[in-house]
Amino acid sequence: MGQPARTRPVTYEDRCRIPDHLVAEILDGDLFATPRPALLHARAGGAIGVEIGGPFDQGRGGPGGWWILDKPETHFGDDVFVPDLAGWRRDRLPRVPDAPFLSLPPDWACEIISPSTEQIDRLRKMRIDARESVPQVWLVNPIARTLEAYRLEAGRWTLDATHGGADVARIAPFEAIELELTRLWTD
Repeated sequence: MGQPARTRPVTYEDRCRIPDHLVAEILDGDLFATPRPALLHARAGGAIGVEIGGPFDQGRGGPGGWWILDKPETHFGDDVFVPDLAGWRRDRLPRVPDAPFLSLPPDWACEIISPSTEQIDRLRKMRIDARESVPQVWLVNPIARTLEAYRLEAGRWTLDATHGGADVARIAPFEAIELELTRLWTD
């Protein structure tokens, strides 16, 4: 499905005119408006936030040293997008600013993919993440019950590992803890 011809460049103001019940992003100069996540998507994202955020953001039972944010708006040049989760090491981002968005690329991004967003997440967002040197990206599919962990190597994505179902794994960059994937799914 192609993008409609534009008569003028997409602006941040165009993005702000999208109704709040949609997630609006500008990727490679194109405006995308997608529905808010379905419940399986929301469950997986929330569970990752708890499982990773507790030990890494809060320092409970883990090493700390991170800020883990849920749906932070990020601006990279003309691209404006909202990863489902993103994390910054505190040595790079000493405090979370009182601002509507961040322009500092995260150290880790996580997209919860769905049939309606998978191409955007895999093609456009991962290409922008690579351009911005985001070192780690996870793609989580709550329908297939899989987690793909990618690392950036010489500007290209390398699949580090694929986990699924009831796996218990140590996954970069959070390998200091074991992640029980069953906690991400609904049953």
